Amino acid sequence: MVSPRTDRQALLDLTARPVEDLISLVGQVAVVTGGAAGIGSAICRRLQEAGASVVVADHDVPSAERAADKLGTTGVAAHVDVRDGASIADLAKSTFDSFGRLDIWVNNAGAYPRQALLDITDDDWDAVHTLNLRSAFIGSREAARQMIVGERGGVIVNMTSTAAYNTASGGNSAHYVSSKHALAGLTKSLAVELGEHGIRTVAVAPTLTWTPGVEADYARGLGAGLDHYASRLPAGRLAQPDDIARVVLFATSGLAGFVSGSTIDVDGGDLAL
Repeated sequence: MVSPRTDRQALLDLTARPVEDLISLVGQVAVVTGGAAGIGSAICRRLQEAGASVVVADHDVPSAERAADKLGTTGVAAHVDVRDGASIADLAKSTFDSFGRLDIWVNNAGAYPRQALLDITDDDWDAVHTLNLRSAFIGSREAARQMIVGERGGVIVNMTSTAAYNTASGGNSAHYVSSKHALAGLTKSLAVELGEHGIRTVAVAPTLTWTPGVEADYARGLGAGLDHYASRLPAGRLAQPDDIARVVLFATSGLAGFVSGSTIDVDGGDLAL
């Protein structure tokens, strides 16, 4: 007699499927928090290009609407305040209610403040962990609820950082670094618990990426330090948002159908140094 586990493995065997089918997200529904700009916007574009309907979720609704408009009829803007658990839960449920399914959830929203340890207040610590870690925990939980109801499985992606392995360049970010270390652990825990429901979880760890925040750092006169950081990378440059988005597309597609609990580094060789 074939065990249920073996039956399930046979059903999930993608060996015979062509590459174009494996990378296709046609018919699927994705939510990207912090999707209005930077890495989040690039992720929305690549997921939509692969065929998914994409909910661009952000606290800045006008920016989310502009980003969604660029995606055409398969882009939808939605408000979310990731500091508020009820707002995240509403986003997950409203997405499922509107589309009848939820296949991909990307916990992208977060913050990267730079503060010396002795300057970090209790409130500063809590604020960063709320944005970077608590929001991902609640987002994963609420997305999983809807995926389980839908009985189609799904993929949850947590945007962590190379700081999940070490400290950010120059230190001065204990709250950020600890939140990203924790995200890598959360990803593993989710993979173990949600695997029986056909839900995969993957973390993606970018190095320093050219985003509006980094552009603002250049405007504040911090360009020399950023240029030095980029020059020391084996790739010789900072990451572009699309460098990250392409890996998220891989992680959410059938190409990565046997990847769960892992952190994929997108670092231009940063961690090899």
